[in-house]
Amino acid sequence: MTQQRPRQRLFLVTPELGETAAFVRELDAVLTDADIAAVLLRLADADERTLVNRAKAIAAAVQRRDIALLLDGRVDIVGRIGADGAHLAGIEAFTAALPSLKPDRIAGAGGLRSRHDAMLAGEAGADYVMFGEPDRLGVRPPLDALVERLEWWAEIFQPPCIGYAASLDEVSPLTQAGADFIALGDWIWTHAQGPAAAVAAAGRVAEVASRQAPPTEP
Repeated sequence: MTQQRPRQRLFLVTPELGETAAFVRELDAVLTDADIAAVLLRLADADERTLVNRAKAIAAAVQRRDIALLLDGRVDIVGRIGADGAHLAGIEAFTAALPSLKPDRIAGAGGLRSRHDAMLAGEAGADYVMFGEPDRLGVRPPLDALVERLEWWAEIFQPPCIGYAASLDEVSPLTQAGADFIALGDWIWTHAQGPAAAVAAAGRVAEVASRQAPPTEP
């Protein structure tokens, strides 16, 4: 017996934020109607007190809707702002952060350079692995390599996998490849019709692609 794949939910990645007051209003509009599982908050460098205050402003908008708030790195302030966890880039950063996050908070792994690194993260207890996110220089794998990596992970491993869509055109192939969540990055925040329209479009594409994807084994 086979089963239809569940509908993929969305995972928002913020721009690297300095001041957050104006962005909170924009984010609030996006979260009102979309089916968002989590928001990954990226913060520009600042002193610790400033980082905490900026993160708390975002947390208030996100968590009141029962959406998980994750920090991009910044493990040292996760507890201070009551974030749900952190996303760590690279297997070294991920394993170093585990004692600070587990068992109470989410520990996500991204920036995984190889299948071996992904397996190490999964074995260490990653709550999810993300494939396809750009590095600090904006470099990311080509789409065909990303699809292959997602298919491999979804077929073999239990922890959820997130496919990072760098454009609306990538949402469908990543969904059909077996991503449990679709991450939406910088392109949604600069969309001509606004981020809420971009996210709504991504949700529609993911829903259609999920229905078209091959069924899974129980």
